[in-house]
Amino acid sequence: MRLTLPEAEARFVQNNLQLLAQRYNITAAQALAIQARLIDNPTILLDQNVLQQAIHQPNAVGNNPDLNRNQLAVQAQQLFALAGRRRAAGRVQQQAAVVETFNLQDLVRNLRFQLRTTFYDIYFRQQTLRVYDTEIPQLRHTVELYQGQFDKGNIALKEVIRLKAFLFTLESERLGLVTDQANAQADLHVLLRDSTRSAYLPVVDGRRVRDLSLAPYPEQQLTDTALVRRADLLSRRAEVQRQELNLRLQRAVATPDLAVGYSYDRLGSYFDNYNSITLGVAVPIFNRNQGNIQAAKAQISQAQAHATEQQLVVRRDVHEAYQVALRQDELYQHTSRDTTPFSRLIDNIEQSYTKRLISIVEYLDFYEAYKNNVIQINTLRANRMRAFESINLATGRTFFRAD
Repeated sequence: MRLTLPEAEARFVQNNLQLLAQRYNITAAQALAIQARLIDNPTILLDQNVLQQAIHQPNAVGNNPDLNRNQLAVQAQQLFALAGRRRAAGRVQQQAAVVETFNLQDLVRNLRFQLRTTFYDIYFRQQTLRVYDTEIPQLRHTVELYQGQFDKGNIALKEVIRLKAFLFTLESERLGLVTDQANAQADLHVLLRDSTRSAYLPVVDGRRVRDLSLAPYPEQQLTDTALVRRADLLSRRAEVQRQELNLRLQRAVATPDLAVGYSYDRLGSYFDNYNSITLGVAVPIFNRNQGNIQAAKAQISQAQAHATEQQLVVRRDVHEAYQVALRQDELYQHTSRDTTPFSRLIDNIEQSYTKRLISIVEYLDFYEAYKNNVIQINTLRANRMRAFESINLATGRTFFRAD
């Protein structure tokens, strides 16, 4: 299945299961922010007598008739949070949702790096496999011919053995590449949540790959961008703000809540149909939430330390990625990448060896040199692309694209 990188990224953002799971964390945090702002439910208490009892009450003529009277008492109470506790709790949870949002962006950053590097690794490994797919059939044909000549007694056994040994080496190397390719294909299927058995054929614009350059982007510019774009750093800074809001919340919690109520009692008071208003508040003598306030202050200091550390990590990541990309690109620019002369000579070498114009050592040396040249070039190309992608990862922004 042919696949371009933009197509892969679009499917990745839509289908990747890790991203979907992280989005649920954001949804949950936003729901908790709504919950934190809700007003407490009122409490209603009803008191009704169960057993009917007669009450003797004298009347004006001195009789004591039995009176059946029902007792009923009703209480309603509402708790009011003072010092803006609900508002402060809502802000803390809302900031937690912001932290989760940055965590999602950081997950996207890392998974996109994995997606893009896997995509290019598959592409350049396919270029290398083409060399083996060309060499191995030709060498098998040569081995069959020389096995026949050996059976006729025309050549020495040592030549056949050396040809077979070299063929086995090529087949073993190809098997290792095929295994690596299968693992990379499996990783790509997981990233794209593809349950089919299709094999992806990455489509890459070779010209745009060659034209990638560090020249337009000085290291300081990349560092400045990373300091304002890296999601993991933004998450640390957002965590500092969340802890500061938590300190405000704990100070608000130190102010006791006010309970306001209404009470009605039909017969249970010193006169019938008693109505009253109740007010209740906890007296902050022993517990003033001082422990949680001190803990919140310590958590602010801890979050600030983590944010400062992460800023240093960001600077280091950009510097290391830039230096590696600089060295890889310099090596790439100063390396001859033209394999055409080898491709043109391979048929002539085959004929020359068949005609015994060159020795088996020269024949195998040419094959080995051609194979090694192509492998090294494709490895260099893959390492260079990975170095550019590492800069994208370190800065949190896609500066370098070859798609």
